[in-house]
Parts: sequence; structure tokens; C-alpha cells
Amino acid sequence: MTAPLALVGSGEYLTVMTETERLLLRGRPARFVQIPTASAPEGESSLARWVALGREQAARLGVEAVPLVARDREEADSEELAEQVAGAGLVYLSGGNPSYLSTTLRGTRLWEAVHHAWSEGAALAGCSAGAMALTSWVPDIRDAGRTPDGGLGVVPHLRVIPHFDRIAGWMPEISSRYVEAAPEGVAVVGIDEDTAMVQLDGTWTVHGRQRVWVLDAEGRTPYVAGEAVPV
Repeated sequence: MTAPLALVGSGEYLTVMTETERLLLRGRPARFVQIPTASAPEGESSLARWVALGREQAARLGVEAVPLVARDREEADSEELAEQVAGAGLVYLSGGNPSYLSTTLRGTRLWEAVHHAWSEGAALAGCSAGAMALTSWVPDIRDAGRTPDGGLGVVPHLRVIPHFDRIAGWMPEISSRYVEAAPEGVAVVGIDEDTAMVQLDGTWTVHGRQRVWVLDAEGRTPYVAGEAVPV
């Protein structure tokens, strides 16, 4: 069976997502590996904020917090850092800059350790930038002309728009932009804030307070908590 995977619109490490993170850890080691690399371009204060939030969530869950701060590719390629992924029950890529996250991790020892842990049964989650980076197409939402990054390729059949309820409001054209760029066989999903799409035993299900949307040329189809998402 494929280990659990979560794509989250927003809310990582906050109380609104506690039960989702608890679900991902269920039956797995009480070791919560947290990688805030996507926020590295924002500086040390942002990294420290994510580390603090992760520790608070781990405390609520009663598990060990293992923050692994890789600011750049050199740090992400550190064997010492990569070794700390071993024994993880859940590995989480938090928010920030999705292109920076994927280009920093891809092909490094840290990412290889994360992917290996997931292949061996650890849950893997990405929120906002983390969710986008887990796909194979990471555009700059603010700059449509920028060449998309290739992503980390965990879910190559999906393209993700996080914060969808908010972004769709101030960028109404984003849905059509994503759909038009998607090749055949690739599904486009919008994930609202404080909401996750979680794959367990091969089925994607909605968790959280809002909706997941499947977008295509005909429009958008919403799915609420507890419903399966056919992607």
C-alpha cells in the first residue's frame, strides 16, 4: 500500500489541522519531521516562526518535533541532516516559496531520505508551497510569464492551487490558466484554506473546514469533508 500523502491548502501546524496531522501519524512512529525550507528566502525570523509552530503542534499531538532547517542546497545535501529523517512517522513541507522549495530539495540527500521514508511507510504532507512542490509543475502564481519549475514529482498527475478560496477571489483567471496548461491525464485541483486532500489506501478524501475543487474546461466541482475526490 502507498503510504499516506496530504496536500493542504493552508493551516499547517495550526489547531484547525491538528486532527488531520493526527490522522497522518496514526499507527506510525511518534516522530514529526518538519522542513521549513520554502520560507528560507524570507529570512531567519520566518524560519524560526515555522519551527516554533511545528513544535507547538507536535506538543499538542504528543509526538517528537524534528525540525530540519535546510536553507539552501548545500544544507539540504548534508548527510547529517538527511540522517535525521530516519524513523519519521510524518514528514511535512510547510509554506513559503514553492519554486525555491523544489529547486533546493530536488536531487539532495535530504529529499532522497524523505522520499525513502515515504516509500517505507511514513506519511508525507505538503501545505501551500509544499503541496505545489510535490507535483511536477510549480508556476509562479503572481507571474504568469515565469517558466514553471519541475517540482518534486511525487504526484505528477496533479496540479495544485492552494489557498484556493482566497486566490480565486483576487485572481479569477487562475483556474482557466491552470486548466489550459494541463496536459491530458493531469487533474487540476484547488484546495481551500484550512483544508486538506488526503490519500489513504489509494483514495483521496477531503479533510478540514472548507472544500477541494476539481477544475476542468467545464468549470469546477466542489467536494466537502468526508467526500472522495476522483483524481
